[in-house]
Amino acid sequence: MLRTPSGGAGHGAAAADSGLMSIGTVLNVLRDEFPEVTISKIRFLESEGLIEPQRTPSGYRKFSAHDVERLGHVLRMQRDHYLPLKVIREHLEAMERGETVPLPALGRQREGEVALEPAEGPTAARIGRAELLAAVGVEEEELREWESYGLVTPLEDGAYDAEAVTVASLVVELGRFGIEPRHLRVMKAAADREAGLVDQVVAPLRRHRNPQTRAHAEARAKELAGLTVKLHAALVQTALGVRLP
Repeated sequence: MLRTPSGGAGHGAAAADSGLMSIGTVLNVLRDEFPEVTISKIRFLESEGLIEPQRTPSGYRKFSAHDVERLGHVLRMQRDHYLPLKVIREHLEAMERGETVPLPALGRQREGEVALEPAEGPTAARIGRAELLAAVGVEEEELREWESYGLVTPLEDGAYDAEAVTVASLVVELGRFGIEPRHLRVMKAAADREAGLVDQVVAPLRRHRNPQTRAHAEARAKELAGLTVKLHAALVQTALGVRLP
């Protein structure tokens, strides 16, 4: 259960009296359970209609305890069940209507296809082509274009891994600003080079006979991937002369 403070110094008397929190306070509350969450992530979930914080006359977001609990629920469904935002939104809307609904998850079928089914715990997330199209709300032609630029790549059996939903969603978001898939080829090329650099570091560990060493290689790969993502973001912000809050 997330612990939500009743307010503190520096947030304004009105906010403290009402129990509303700034986005920075919400970030600190969530990081106990979700250390990777960022302000940008919270804003993105708001833009997707998953939360609706109040706004002050000057435009600052103010979150209630209910908003924070809802955010935690969304982040938990993403982390533990790898659910697309569209599925999460539908699940939350059903709950708000008072319906008793099982938590859906992307489960692997015997034939390698994916179907929505009740979840008893984290699953190996794979999603079929039709489910991917539905999750991000695009047509077949758009998906084929993304694949032609290597932005989204199906697995050998034609399904996609969970990260494909995230990539596709971000491609759609960038498209709203006029950034077309062909413009993203340079980002894909940079990502491939960064992945190659990480692979050079962990490849000797992955080839080791000791299973524990190979397991350590996967942990090291995740750690290095996180560091390269942070460095990439910092370099882009520096180049643009902007700073994300």
